[in-house]
Amino acid sequence: MRYQYVIIAILVILLAAPSRAETRLDRGRYLVETVAACGNCHTPKGPNGPMPERKLAGGDVIKHEDFIAAVPNITPDPETGIGRWTDDQILAAVREGRRPDGSLIGPAMPFQSYRELADEDVKAIVAYLRTVPAVYNPNAVKSRYDKPFPVSWGPPVGQVEAPSKDDRVAYGGYLAGPLARCMDCHTERKPGEPTRFGAGGKPFFGPWGISVSANLTPDKTTGLGEWADAEIERAIRSGIARDGHKLSPPMPFAAYEHLSADDMAALIAYLRSLPAAE
Repeated sequence: MRYQYVIIAILVILLAAPSRAETRLDRGRYLVETVAACGNCHTPKGPNGPMPERKLAGGDVIKHEDFIAAVPNITPDPETGIGRWTDDQILAAVREGRRPDGSLIGPAMPFQSYRELADEDVKAIVAYLRTVPAVYNPNAVKSRYDKPFPVSWGPPVGQVEAPSKDDRVAYGGYLAGPLARCMDCHTERKPGEPTRFGAGGKPFFGPWGISVSANLTPDKTTGLGEWADAEIERAIRSGIARDGHKLSPPMPFAAYEHLSADDMAALIAYLRSLPAAE
């Protein structure tokens, strides 16, 4: 009987013990592999999809209407990757679009969105990138841009804090903004025309042809106004639209499949809060 009491006491202690706190490395892994989906661009793809042996080693080419961007190697390889970069240099590349030699990184790197990354999150990303296997992968193609770059993409980024997760809509906006860049891809900005935030219409060019980003606002005709939360979640995680058709790349469904339940709920709450735009 005494042994039974001991076993019960141990079980009570184990069940009452708090779960292990998320470390910076845990957070970085989740951001790189899931929310930010860095591998969607930085992991080269073969005939059968992403090449795991070259994870985050770059080498693909992103084509757009006015540029061709050679995707860089962001593994710790000292020759072809970021192995010799300091943490601060990686932070500046991510948030300010500036290499260690002072040259600017061009599109399609979404540094304008990444300027709003919280300090702790970008530091977590750097910490995780330090741990991935170094891959020697020189880039055979050079980027080409039809438009000249400015002197900089903006002033130096100061201190940035993420919204509280308790404010679901605000944190969902942080997920949809600098972290997952939903609004960057789903907002088409044209000179002289009003910007319809989140209303889609932005073209993407790839091996699949041309895909156009969808309307994420609650518009009932062309947006998500009539969609149930479960239908939005299925589209994000699995790439299946409300009517059952398969959605096109470059949406990183394989990464978003692993979004936490809390983050998914916050993201959907934010999308529901957007002004409807046709």
